Amino acid sequence: MPDPLDHPAVRRVTQAALRKGVTLDVRVFDESTHTAEEAAAAVGADLGQIVKSLVFVTSGEAGPEAIVCLVSGPNRVDVARLAAVTGEPDIRRATAREAYELTGFVIGGIPPLGWDGPIRVVMDPDLGRFPTVWAAAGLPTAVFEVPPGTLRTLANATVAPITDERRAADVEATAATAATAASAPVDEATEPRETTPTSTGS
Repeated sequence: MPDPLDHPAVRRVTQAALRKGVTLDVRVFDESTHTAEEAAAAVGADLGQIVKSLVFVTSGEAGPEAIVCLVSGPNRVDVARLAAVTGEPDIRRATAREAYELTGFVIGGIPPLGWDGPIRVVMDPDLGRFPTVWAAAGLPTAVFEVPPGTLRTLANATVAPITDERRAADVEATAATAATAASAPVDEATEPRETTPTSTGS
């Protein structure tokens, strides 16, 4: 069976990192880490440590141009905020075909570097809350761990607030509720609590 670490897509990522002086320790799994939840479960990390590489498209002089957003697992991109940050009012989410044609990688395995050409990258500041984060390494079954500062360097990313603030508030509130319950006396922690459901995706 071919070694997944020798897959051309993975090699493109590791070699791009090497050109910037960084050696990546890529981990490959039998099961897909296509979603942030799957990736978090596979590596035993917090959902917020998972880097979603989301591709957006804007109109360029020579055709569609990609902008990649590196987003913390539970967060959603606010397209209006992204448009303001990038100065691209007509920006929209790329289709699966556009994402592949513009980056050279399939959705679920899109890495933060190693693309076919230069791409603008915007990074979610929430990723900086963690000592390390996990990003795709070119395949839906391959990931690597890296400090957020190194990720920013590898991707040549601009850090800017591009996510839905309401979504971030829901995530923080859920985390705070869980922490309170964990530290409360048994009788208080087992009392029914009303929580705000949150969804994952985007």
